Amino acid sequence: MLVDLRIKNYALIEKLEMNPSPVLNIITGETGAGKSIMLGAIGLLLGNRADSKLLFKQDEKCVIEGVFDISSYNLKELFVKEDLDYDDQCILRREISPSGKSRAFVNDTPVTLDVIRKIGENLMDVHSQHDTLQLGDTSYQLNILDIYAGNTAAMGNTTFDVYAGNLSYLRKYNEAYRQYKKLQTDFRKLTDQLAQAQKEHDYHAFLLNELDEAGLQEKEQEELEEELKQLENAEDIKLKLTQAVQSLTESEFNITSALKDTVHLIGQLAQFSAKYDELRTRTESCMIELNDIAGELEDAERNTEANPERTIEVQERLNLIYTLQRKHQVQTNTELLSIKRELEDKVGSVLNLDTAIANTEKAMKKAEQDVKEKAAVLSERRRASFDTFEQELYVLVADLGMPNARIVIQHNEVEPTPTGTDDINILFSANKGAQPQTLIKAASGGEFSRLMLSIKYMLADKTALPTIVFDEIDTGISGEVAVKVGKMMQQMAQKHQIIAISHLPQIAAQGNSHYFVYKEDTAERTISRVRKLNEEERVNEIAHMIAGANPSANAYQSAKELLSL
Repeated sequence: MLVDLRIKNYALIEKLEMNPSPVLNIITGETGAGKSIMLGAIGLLLGNRADSKLLFKQDEKCVIEGVFDISSYNLKELFVKEDLDYDDQCILRREISPSGKSRAFVNDTPVTLDVIRKIGENLMDVHSQHDTLQLGDTSYQLNILDIYAGNTAAMGNTTFDVYAGNLSYLRKYNEAYRQYKKLQTDFRKLTDQLAQAQKEHDYHAFLLNELDEAGLQEKEQEELEEELKQLENAEDIKLKLTQAVQSLTESEFNITSALKDTVHLIGQLAQFSAKYDELRTRTESCMIELNDIAGELEDAERNTEANPERTIEVQERLNLIYTLQRKHQVQTNTELLSIKRELEDKVGSVLNLDTAIANTEKAMKKAEQDVKEKAAVLSERRRASFDTFEQELYVLVADLGMPNARIVIQHNEVEPTPTGTDDINILFSANKGAQPQTLIKAASGGEFSRLMLSIKYMLADKTALPTIVFDEIDTGISGEVAVKVGKMMQQMAQKHQIIAISHLPQIAAQGNSHYFVYKEDTAERTISRVRKLNEEERVNEIAHMIAGANPSANAYQSAKELLSL
């Protein structure tokens, strides 16, 4: 329930505060006085987009704040889900800076527009003339019927769609439908991938077979390149190895013989000092190392031979490696082996995709069956409510001046959609003998308004929305029908807080609280103001609504009679 509404620096409103009654609140005023501006401000509070051009004073920020009593709304779970502190009193606030920046708050915690919209749609249902026109839309009609049948918790309540303590029938179906559509999408993607993979499979298999036959090794290229250098320079290498061995062991002044003599001479000095013995040992180590080197040089010299056949073989192997590297645009065997592993994955993926497709198709068929079963339950509940919906709506519209009205719900079964397998169309005729047609063709503006009010009245006990705002839902009606509309609003207000903007005195007289919106011209500009009327002021306002600017004594008497009703 809306406890307090404050609007500051918005459009023609410099400052406004309202403390609505918990039952029926009537707002009246001349056309253009600012009633719609108030609705625009409430819309911002519920998450509508902001525009800095609507600031009353362009150099000051706009603040719109609503205080709600939510102690009986069971919204704690929603607050927890949105990571918000819960309190029985909820404060929604929007701020719009002169620069156009908009900020939203719930209980002084900054939130996104999406969050304040989720909270707001559980607190207020704003019904405008646009909603009346929406009644002609079949999806809107289906939503109405679902609320009436108890398939969903409340119109607009998309966050916690709960019925009898469990997920609503519509929510259960919708979740099953989303899962089915997701599996359908996954299945299409997998089959597309398989088709593409099959197109490329032969080419990838050819490339993989080519790399397999090559039998590449990680360090093979470097080893072969080194071997080829030795093969191509075998004679020169063998000559230099021979000369090196001769220098170490065979020449007249070879190094190993000289070191052997040196070891012997230093050994003779070892008796004179430990220092000489250490030098002898070190020299002896050099001699041993040089003998080892000489031995390895001799082995290398013996094993170094020109081998034209092996040279050709190594060259051909390297040419194969270089060709593969150029083909795959890489420079090393390591990269070629990495490509080989990727090709193995791609070739093997066709088999993996077959398995994934089979599993997804199985899950999709199971999900499709689940959708059909839940759609059947949902459809049965809808069809079971047709007769009572038609009859109850007829009784209400007949009482509102359409005794010859006929209401028929046309139903067709369709392929599964997010809302089920039902196509609903409410057909209507207001006149005796006329065949029911779609609302767009059959209903006038006044008939639309009465239909919409009747439907809202029917749904009032079935929705969780505590505050309902009617923006001129009385369009196109007058006289005794207007009195009945006012009484209907009074009855709705016993369970829901109602705020109704009206131009009809018969409805204005039904209010528990009456607010008057008017324009005030100051020295600088026009300002919209609102004030709550006392009993005497209500008589004056209703008399003006009856007779215009200069009401007669009869108009005042009529106003008093309406109020006494």
